[in-house]
Amino acid sequence: MTVDDRPTLSAPDDDPWLWLEEIEGKQALDFVERQNQLTLAAFGGPAFVRDRDTLAAIYDRPDNIPYVSRRGSDLHNLWKDAANPRGLWRRTTLAEFRKANPAWETMLDIDQLAASEGEDWLLSQIATMPGSSRAILSLSRGGSDAVTLREFDLNTKSFVAGGFTLPEAKGGVDWLDADTLLLSSAHGEGMATSSGYARTVRLWRRGQPVDQAEIIIETTADHMVIYGMADDTGAAPRVWIVDQIDFFNHAVWLRDAAGAMTKLDLPTGIWMQAHGDWFAIKLRKDWSIAGRTYTADTVLGMALSAFLAGSRNFAVLFEPAPRRALQGLFWAAGKLMLSILDELRPCFEICTPSAAGWSRETLGGLPQIGVVDIWPLDRHPSESNGDLLANVQDPLTPPSLLLIERGVASPTVLKQAPKTFTADGLVVTQQHEAVSIDGERIPYVQSGPAGETGDAPVYLSAYGGFAHSVKPYYNAALGKLWLERGGTIVQANLRGGGEFGTRWHDAGRLAGKRLSHDDFAAVAADLVRRGVTTSKRIAAQGGSNGGILITNMLVRYPERFGALFCTIPLIDMRRYTKLLAGASWIAEYGDPDKPEEWDWLKTYSAYHNVKAAQPYPPILIATTRRDDRVHPGHARKMAAKLQAMGYEAWFYEPAAGGHGYGKDNKERAGFEVLGYRFLKEKIGWRDGAA
Repeated sequence: MTVDDRPTLSAPDDDPWLWLEEIEGKQALDFVERQNQLTLAAFGGPAFVRDRDTLAAIYDRPDNIPYVSRRGSDLHNLWKDAANPRGLWRRTTLAEFRKANPAWETMLDIDQLAASEGEDWLLSQIATMPGSSRAILSLSRGGSDAVTLREFDLNTKSFVAGGFTLPEAKGGVDWLDADTLLLSSAHGEGMATSSGYARTVRLWRRGQPVDQAEIIIETTADHMVIYGMADDTGAAPRVWIVDQIDFFNHAVWLRDAAGAMTKLDLPTGIWMQAHGDWFAIKLRKDWSIAGRTYTADTVLGMALSAFLAGSRNFAVLFEPAPRRALQGLFWAAGKLMLSILDELRPCFEICTPSAAGWSRETLGGLPQIGVVDIWPLDRHPSESNGDLLANVQDPLTPPSLLLIERGVASPTVLKQAPKTFTADGLVVTQQHEAVSIDGERIPYVQSGPAGETGDAPVYLSAYGGFAHSVKPYYNAALGKLWLERGGTIVQANLRGGGEFGTRWHDAGRLAGKRLSHDDFAAVAADLVRRGVTTSKRIAAQGGSNGGILITNMLVRYPERFGALFCTIPLIDMRRYTKLLAGASWIAEYGDPDKPEEWDWLKTYSAYHNVKAAQPYPPILIATTRRDDRVHPGHARKMAAKLQAMGYEAWFYEPAAGGHGYGKDNKERAGFEVLGYRFLKEKIGWRDGAA
């Protein structure tokens, strides 16, 4: 008997599962409901409930760090716990925040708002303006990227009657002045790109119908998005406009106070940050200008006024090395902060411009530990006095939130996160490297019991895409439910990420995406080679771009894994550009409508590469219905096809959550625990709490 294995590589568009792309279609929802019941019946039960409640209680702890940003003289925070699952938007002062138990003033109770309006509201963004009591709140239904905009008064702590409001759409605003918004939204006829994001920047004046708002710039539908940002750090107010051509390339425009627009003569593949009369750029490709050639990943700086007058006499602020790469840059009080990974170790440099040139110093006083992130305390650069926040942690050390006053003083600890699991006898080792299929060294971090048993239950994860660097953070969930019970966790740094700069990203992009997957399989093999575990004891998880990774482990390297957990995934590489935000990722993967690019895309479209009678390990594929970034159809179709071909494939799809694991801490805990329970059972691990 032959098995229906459509769609296939020879007939990639003959897809019998297209009906599962109808997000709210009755037949599709019947499928989802039936699958959810089966999955919860198999992996729910008392152990699931106990672990979910344990994890939710950790997420809801009153002594978790409340992360803050300063607006004016107040620190603002969005706080979720068991009593406030959707969250409280609240504020305090820095002096109060330094206390063990700060007093908070509630600005908006989102649970109360959702209940009173009968809507599934979450607060996703707050746009304020220095010196003003007005804000625009972005309210999301169930965690979706699309938001409803509403004006709010911080003094009266209420929505403004007759104020700015905009129905649900992808996009947002910035304040130009008290009565004018810079609107970058897909709302309205012809206002969306093919990726579903804003294709215009509009000046929206108070009291004006939004469809009459003046369009100051628009891009073509095939570009990803265009957006504007107000900047009051210069001598006069100005607006930066970014026309994002694709994920990694954009044109930059400057709009002056009089409304005149200037397109900056810069390469498209840059990161750029401006402050006052200074700006800095990080190059994505080599650039030859004014008789000099600068290599990719170099950071250059100069005076904006000199650049606009025709000078190209840049100062070199950072030069990369093969395993030393810039991770980010930002300004604070006239100083440029560079965040760097050097052989995966975090370090920070401060560059200060003046008429005499640029001075340079290293940001000192930070612990030498797995992960250090720094960012400005102030939300608005024009209000910054240079105060920075730093978050410091590793897989066994919970985060500490530090204040670095004026960017140079020795850090002081503001808040310390609680230890949420027992780490006695556990170690973190970061010097491991697997050798991939082409000889490239792939680093990975291993945390767990010291010494090799040859049979460790291993949780292996990675991402490998969009130049996103994976760092060894403290993970309360894995710590409590995997490490504390005797398991080992491993995090791999695959090509496609940004850990070692553009060359590392480009090696795992487009046709190279297969190499990124080979890297992950090499790490799995290295764990066996080193005597840590056996293949059947390796449980692997990946989400979003990592969904392509996990489904490729299923079809390309099934013998290296005992079980797979695939979350909010991208899988069908034939149709991904036609589903929600998919067209925005062509620069990462390629365009399946171009035959020469489909030639490589088809090699890692696992949906088309599933074959009958293979030794595939069990897989759980989970998504959320409100994910309006990666279409839930990817997960639904892959699960349905695998099941129809007789494989052990499970599926789970809660109604809310957006491109994440749930709209509140309990939902998020349930999503994660379901995955852990599935993985543990399938690799034959009865953990200590079972």
